[in-house]
Amino acid sequence: MARKEKAPPSSPGAPLYMATYGDMVTLVLCFFVLLFAMSSIDSQKFQKALLSLRGSLGVMKGGMVTEESTEPNTGEEEGTAAGSAPRYEMDTRHVAYTIDSYLRSEGLDKAIQMTVTQRGVSVSISDQFLFNSGSAELKPDGQRVLYKIATLVRNDVPAISVEGHTDAVPLRGGRYRDNWGLSSARAAVVASYLETDAGVAPEKLQAVGFGAYRPVVPNDSAEHRALNRRVDLIFLSQYPK
Repeated sequence: MARKEKAPPSSPGAPLYMATYGDMVTLVLCFFVLLFAMSSIDSQKFQKALLSLRGSLGVMKGGMVTEESTEPNTGEEEGTAAGSAPRYEMDTRHVAYTIDSYLRSEGLDKAIQMTVTQRGVSVSISDQFLFNSGSAELKPDGQRVLYKIATLVRNDVPAISVEGHTDAVPLRGGRYRDNWGLSSARAAVVASYLETDAGVAPEKLQAVGFGAYRPVVPNDSAEHRALNRRVDLIFLSQYPK
């Protein structure tokens, strides 16, 4: 009986069809590399998308704004009406922290009230700290505090509203005639000092007197009337320029 010949052993390695498959994958990869090389990426749009994603995930710090929001609005972007006023925003948390740190370091956090509102950062200073009774001439201590606060944040705020207030006791005669005149004069004096001595740009300033008509508490006691006699510095968080 004849002996059967043994089949030759198969060669080691991958199957033959893998060579064709590998060539096809390489060609597809080269095709997509070519498409990528021919395309262009808008870096600004990519950054906007990245910042938007970070904000939706809670990565961005509160009060921070993108670079786009601080640049003048040309009216050419989608969803923006041509001719609308550009708006400048500030980092509210940074400004509030800076002012609060200064007041605490000087032991003034009890005498001067700082709050964060929808308008921005409000610093309320008693008239006794700034002026003598019935006067609109700044005291030296008041000048020192105004100067320090202004120089700390003047470059970080888009606008400052200086608002004078009095109590409900009628002002009898004198230079300012009534509480409207006194509150307006005090607001104007503070705004002028911020410009001439503290270096605040005049276009950032506005001054207004409210008389006795914006009290923080009822004018029913000496202590409450003292709280109502004040000058408020409102560091506006957003302001058209």
